[in-house]
Amino acid sequence: MMLATLRFIGTFIVALLTLNAHADTCPDWPSIRAQQHLATLSQQLKTWDDSYHRRGVSLVTDAVYDKSRARLEHWRRCFDATPVDNPLHTARGKVWHPIAQTGLQKLPDEQAVNHWLKNRQGVWIQPKVDGVAVTLVYEQGHLQQVISRGDGEKGQDWTPGARLISAIPKQLPLAVNAVLQGELYWRMSGHVQATSGSLNARSTVAGLMARHDLPAEHAHDIGLFVWDWPDGPDTQTERLQQLSALGFIDSLTYSHPVEQLEHAQHWRQHWHNSPLPFATDGVVLRQSQRPAAKRWQAKPPNWAAAWKYPHAQAISEVRKVTFKIGRTGRITPLLELTPVRLDDRQIQRISLGSLQRWQTLDIRPGDHVAISLAGMTIPRFDHVVFRAPERIEVQAPDPHDFHALSCWQAKPGCESQFLARLNWLSGKKGLDLPFVGPGTWEKLIQAGKISRLLDWLTLNPAQLASITGLGERSSARLLKSLHTARQQSFERWVKALGLPPTGDSALGQSWQALVARDTKDWMAEPGIGPRRAEQLSAFLRDPDVRALSQELQAVGIAGFD
Repeated sequence: MMLATLRFIGTFIVALLTLNAHADTCPDWPSIRAQQHLATLSQQLKTWDDSYHRRGVSLVTDAVYDKSRARLEHWRRCFDATPVDNPLHTARGKVWHPIAQTGLQKLPDEQAVNHWLKNRQGVWIQPKVDGVAVTLVYEQGHLQQVISRGDGEKGQDWTPGARLISAIPKQLPLAVNAVLQGELYWRMSGHVQATSGSLNARSTVAGLMARHDLPAEHAHDIGLFVWDWPDGPDTQTERLQQLSALGFIDSLTYSHPVEQLEHAQHWRQHWHNSPLPFATDGVVLRQSQRPAAKRWQAKPPNWAAAWKYPHAQAISEVRKVTFKIGRTGRITPLLELTPVRLDDRQIQRISLGSLQRWQTLDIRPGDHVAISLAGMTIPRFDHVVFRAPERIEVQAPDPHDFHALSCWQAKPGCESQFLARLNWLSGKKGLDLPFVGPGTWEKLIQAGKISRLLDWLTLNPAQLASITGLGERSSARLLKSLHTARQQSFERWVKALGLPPTGDSALGQSWQALVARDTKDWMAEPGIGPRRAEQLSAFLRDPDVRALSQELQAVGIAGFD
């Protein structure tokens, strides 16, 4: 259904279903702050509504919109504020629908679907086409009018543009009077919703139909799915057969009877993962029997319901902004979030990639952000949904203090980069030490056993035994793993210390020979340019690095003697 339909229905239901795990907890805000947040989010929603209904442009996804409106409703209940505004107040057009468009209630999960199906007979399932809802009026088989959904009672006259759309018959094969309700959608070839998402298909159609002149080259790309015939035959079987006879074949092709939850689950999963000619955002369940069309109202009925697919996006509040400093001094901002679920995963932290990006976005605690899963696995920041009225100061690390040659010791301010150096040293590209990971190094640092990069080389059983939480067996295994480092090759040790990449260049077997190379020597190596050559020279000349080489010499590591 069109976005307006989705926004209209079940505000209270949506609120209960889409808020995160902490939704039942009201914010601990003073009155003034609560009013500020309510006003800010309310204005944001009005902006989105106006853009969609007036210009046909959807600025955010359904997931972001639904969750933002649910959050506003939740806050208003928390602070006993004025009820939520009707999101369709700007959608109302000038043309009355001959039969009201009802919208749909949303069923949140399998339990709700099972409960809805209970004691209902003659239920059919259809894909929930992700398009723009319209009413089509035929008189004696001739197309008379096409009306946008609007607020369900009155919409815009889209007849001129609709007459250009080949998917909308101008003349039916039978001289019938009919009021049809359906979805204008963007045609796609073999679209798989589970992997491709909606691809902004609904907004594309909405934007084109909102124009005064629908370009002919785009009219062919718009399809029609008739999902109901309110004043048609009495049963769904008859309605589908006669719709097919009138040329609306998709209605019959994509409608199936369901008797129990398992049937609904099957078709929902099937359509989610199968190629279709349109985008979908769930399935729709409809009873065959329903009230007479003249009794329909512009609100969700009890004889039809939607079971949507999991949202591809979620909204979460930023609790804190922290900064991770990597081995080379790169500063990565991290957003600590109120936990939220995406695709059965709980997300509570997300990376912004670079300090410059965070500075540009200016994200502060209290801001609400949209997140999704990149490649269905990695949490990804999408955009700021709305900003907290008060801007809390965030102290970011000074990028001039951190670089490839900083933080070789665990001194104040160096904790993050120093730990990153240790993780690199023990990792796959370093010494590849078994059973040694970030948790191991953190435990050793907290216990005061490590303050410099190579302190662990001289640890003994007694020192490990004194660490709280490290049992005898774990201590022995760790000590054995650390001792394997002594047998590693010279080249591996040099890379573990953090030598900049050298490509296929041979590093030899001697530290003295390696440090004797100057910038010209490095540039003579294949694949090494002036910048990389200077980085290599600077690394090998660095006093801290030379001190590390002396420590390795002292403990007898081959190549450093």
